[in-house]
Amino acid sequence: QVQPAESGGGLVQPGGSLRLSCSASGRSHHVTSWMGWFRQAPGKEREFVAAISLGAETEYYADSVKGRFTISKDTATDTVYLQMDNLKSEDTAVYYCGNALGNRVTIRNWKTYGYWGQGTRVTVSS
Repeated sequence: QVQPAESGGGLVQPGGSLRLSCSASGRSHHVTSWMGWFRQAPGKEREFVAAISLGAETEYYADSVKGRFTISKDTATDTVYLQMDNLKSEDTAVYYCGNALGNRVTIRNWKTYGYWGQGTRVTVSS
């Protein structure tokens, strides 16, 4: 199976933008199949950022990123994106994408996901 490799992380100043990418190749396109973005800062648990259904036009966001981050998908290339705008220092973390079968409740829990990429580091600092 192909892992959902993430890319696009880096160093950015507060207020800046980054776009992360993740491959969803080989994953089910059923409505219950989700690609989720999570992040993990040092010493903290992995936390939900956003998720999008691979089989429907449905997406969810954590309150902390709502209005600043946008998750999207390109079905032609099986790629999922996380556009991050107006970045803040508290967004600094390693960002992971994963795939899970679930519902709008369970997809917010990282333990639902059994298929992770290696992560990409995002550092927001002046």
